[in-house]
Amino acid sequence: MPLPPLAEWERVYVITGSSAAALTGLMFVVITLPAERRAGKDDSGLRAFATPTVVHFGVVLLLAGIMTTPAQTSTSLASLFAVTGVGALIYVGSVVRHMRNQTEYTPELSDRLWHVLLPALAYALLLAGAFLLHRHSELALRIVGIVTMALLFVGIHNSWDAAVWVSTRRPKR
Repeated sequence: MPLPPLAEWERVYVITGSSAAALTGLMFVVITLPAERRAGKDDSGLRAFATPTVVHFGVVLLLAGIMTTPAQTSTSLASLFAVTGVGALIYVGSVVRHMRNQTEYTPELSDRLWHVLLPALAYALLLAGAFLLHRHSELALRIVGIVTMALLFVGIHNSWDAAVWVSTRRPKR
């Protein structure tokens, strides 16, 4: 089955890609502001909570680049979606390990939902979209659009969570 025109999706990916890039920059600001207080301290909390947020924004930016690259075929898109989905699911596994090993913060149910479950679901859907692309291209492209928006919202939530945590945390005396 031929791909529907990807040009119809261009505005979606220009908006989500540029949003992800801008929000990634803001995450850098949020993380560097209290850097002086953290100097020489354990940064496992950053690896568990902040880095995954930047990775999710990076995946949104990657998907925007993939979807706006000229001359994509259903095979190239399916391959890129599959590789991204598998790699990201493996990464979510490492996030779980980092969450368990860090000692700065005790994760709550909402942390597991926003940092593990929702991203894993999004990446599993991306993988499903890769497998659906040849037979149900319109549905697959809609799924990838949903994944992109979901990851953007997960990143926004997690960025806000990180900003509040960083700004309200009191240094130990």
